Amino acid sequence: MNNTAHWRNVKLDREKIIEIVTKEAQDIESNLIEMRRHFHMHPETMYDEENTALFIENELKNIGFSPVRIAGTGITALLKGTRGGKTIGLRSDMDALNITEKNDKSYISKIPGKMHACGHDAHMACLLGAARILWKFKEFIQGNIKFIFQPAEEGGAGAYKMINEGVIDDVDEIFGLHVWSPLDSGKIGIRSGPIMASSDLFEIKIIGKGGHAAFPHLCIDPSAIVPDIYDAFQKILTREIDPLENAVISIPVFKGSNAHNVIPSKFILQGTIRTLNPTIRDYIIKRMHEILKGYAEAWRCKAELKFIEPSYPTVINDEDLTEKISEILAPLGPIINIPPSMGGEDFSFYQQKVKGVFLFLGIKNIEKNIIHPHHHPKFDIDEEVLWKGAAIYSLLGFNNSFTK
Repeated sequence: MNNTAHWRNVKLDREKIIEIVTKEAQDIESNLIEMRRHFHMHPETMYDEENTALFIENELKNIGFSPVRIAGTGITALLKGTRGGKTIGLRSDMDALNITEKNDKSYISKIPGKMHACGHDAHMACLLGAARILWKFKEFIQGNIKFIFQPAEEGGAGAYKMINEGVIDDVDEIFGLHVWSPLDSGKIGIRSGPIMASSDLFEIKIIGKGGHAAFPHLCIDPSAIVPDIYDAFQKILTREIDPLENAVISIPVFKGSNAHNVIPSKFILQGTIRTLNPTIRDYIIKRMHEILKGYAEAWRCKAELKFIEPSYPTVINDEDLTEKISEILAPLGPIINIPPSMGGEDFSFYQQKVKGVFLFLGIKNIEKNIIHPHHHPKFDIDEEVLWKGAAIYSLLGFNNSFTK
């Protein structure tokens, strides 16, 4: 069937829309797999997604859209419904990672040192599939649907840049989907309230007086207070924060001397803070400044704590929207109330402006050895879930047609 004439005299209630969307998504499964593999073989990292953007633009034009560039390599396209209503944003990220793939598949990355190790290739394929389905049934769409293909989620805060260029000025609600390796294939994970942590990247500089390691009394060794500062930061979590709160301070980077017999004049620490509660986040940052200042003054050093902007806020799902779409997506299920993750996501920037929900689609399949976590060189997805991803996006696009 290449048109919607068959459905014009059919009452499109929730059950009928779900039936239609499910069938349409299953019918384009092979195309979804083909697109996902194309993206996977041609990964591009933050703000360099030029060929990825061109592919998306061509696909959207072939459907009938007039795509618009934004934030360099970002793409948007608007589908106007035939009846009034809210404008719904559907977002997919686009960027890959600087990881060398170690899978043994026909569709592994062709770009040395780069890999879609987080599933953004799947997100793009699913959203393009939804664009095709929703365009086909546009005469039944209430309100508008804005398709948002966003660059630079992996640390580049692409959402922040797109928002500053007005991408959601005309959007009332927004939804994002992420394939999820901890969740069994085909299960849909959702949660009301905080679901992914804020992400603050920081750098600490401790300035002392360098010299020969044989004569420490003639120096002001900045490395001497590093263990104390590290330990004190961890005590914020264990002695000043409610144990029932979720919070992490990780400091994986230590940069001091380049020689075994040289005391450095400067020591650098780099790390991240993750929280689910914005109030706890603010408290931790305040105490880190106080602790650093105290130790530096006690040992005659100078110290600076700088945060790398923009920090990612907590991903907080709107309660009413979460309840509504959980009911809508239930026939695709099973729906799982998943625990929050301490990973960060710049989808949170959209939620600072409009109501939104971020949800997950399970891809773990032990029988297929699809078991590796996100950002792993052997990360892969169970492609049998791609049709369901396209169906999820499509049903979210019909959100105005559903009453709670």
